[in-house]
Amino acid sequence: MEKTTIQVNGITLERLKAMKRHSRESYDEILNYLIDESESDEVTPEEIEDIKEALEEVKRGETIPFEKVLKERGINL
Repeated sequence: MEKTTIQVNGITLERLKAMKRHSRESYDEILNYLIDESESDEVTPEEIEDIKEALEEVKRGETIPFEKVLKERGINL
């Protein structure tokens, strides 16, 4: 595997160190984890349609009151 160096400021380095899940985790592993997470946060066209549909339901008043949901689940606040 080819290796390279990148320049980061001291604050960024400290933030990367704080993100380590175990002491031997490399910065390459941390950066790849962050990249993978950012890519998985993309919203799909299907999810956008679901959100639009849900918003239309809210506009039409097709919602369940919060108190009713709590009661159905046996939750007392």
